[in-house]
Amino acid sequence: MGILQSTPAEILPAPCNFIVDNFNSRLKSTLDSVAPLLTKTIKRKPTPPWRKNNEINELKRKCRSAERRWRKNKLTVHYEILRQQLKSYNNAVRKVRISHFSQLITNHKNNPRLLFSTFNILTGSNSNKVFKTPTDDLCENFADHFRTKIKDIRSCLLSHQVLSVNASELLSLPEETLESFALVDARTLGRVFSQVNPTTCPLDPIPTSLLKSFYGFFEEQFLNIMNCSLQMGVFPTAFKMAVVKPLLKKSNLDPNVFDNYRPVSNLPFLSKILEKLVFNQVNDFLNRNNILEKHQSGFRRNHSTETALLKILNDIRWNLDNKKLTVLVLLDLSAAFDTVDHHILLNRLSHLVGLSGTVLNWFCSYLTDRCFYVSMDTCSSGTHEIGCGVPQGSILGPL
Repeated sequence: MGILQSTPAEILPAPCNFIVDNFNSRLKSTLDSVAPLLTKTIKRKPTPPWRKNNEINELKRKCRSAERRWRKNKLTVHYEILRQQLKSYNNAVRKVRISHFSQLITNHKNNPRLLFSTFNILTGSNSNKVFKTPTDDLCENFADHFRTKIKDIRSCLLSHQVLSVNASELLSLPEETLESFALVDARTLGRVFSQVNPTTCPLDPIPTSLLKSFYGFFEEQFLNIMNCSLQMGVFPTAFKMAVVKPLLKKSNLDPNVFDNYRPVSNLPFLSKILEKLVFNQVNDFLNRNNILEKHQSGFRRNHSTETALLKILNDIRWNLDNKKLTVLVLLDLSAAFDTVDHHILLNRLSHLVGLSGTVLNWFCSYLTDRCFYVSMDTCSSGTHEIGCGVPQGSILGPL
């Protein structure tokens, strides 16, 4: 506790990169001195929640007792008793398991993310087959594959001659512009910390759960980091690194084919906190000025695939009632997030959205000079630069 309290806050005018690097370094050295990394083998698997039941435990004890009795004397009557006990135990486990997932689905029927996660567990879709023996060379091959895919798509897009139109020629500049961010206070930062999912990235100096547990000790440092970034229009370099893990798209695909994998990016936890603070301010600006596309359902509060489907269904029925035809065009872009042109995006943020000054500089810093490396178990690739696209796994990316 004393070591944690002895980490002083930096002076605000100091460069953002220095503040973040110094803070991460102190956290890591403190953790290494208090709880050095050890390797331990855990043989026992976690107990499923539906097995934490008094009735199940009692039936399990009876099964063990019947098994010991049968193994001791090998009598047929004791074997039949064991079979009956096993049957009763398995039936009870099946009922409790069904009840557990039924209750889970009922309680979270309005939470699509949790529902999909539950269905994946039930269907076994969350099992990910990968190469049996990951190596550094394999990670490097994955990195090259992901980079080549984006490069090929970008080359294909650039090869088509299209009319270059400046964003300012499409729409007039909004009356209100967003030139600077409002600095955040302790209350706002604490609320955002509680909202962001506490996932831990390998780039984090200490586990996120531990960081949140000692939030009060680090609140001043957190405020300094966030406000320094917002005030100076700089996204810290330490937050621009991503750890990419290859994930098999479907469990029935061949795990030896690179095209069957998609890259899943993990970003530092504090970078997500900073992104959330920026997201809240920019999103309020967009809603206040009615800049968002009114028919957009993705990544918007109170919108989802359900609202999009309801809109389409309503339009189709209206056309049918008015004896009109309906044509539905579906478009799926490969690596859409990864191939966004930074120059075009920044131009539109400036001329169509109305971002300028420090805010526009912040987004320019956020998009440029990003890097990634591929990690599989204890193996990893080298670091590679990212020349286009918006960060996957980020909070601002969808916005």
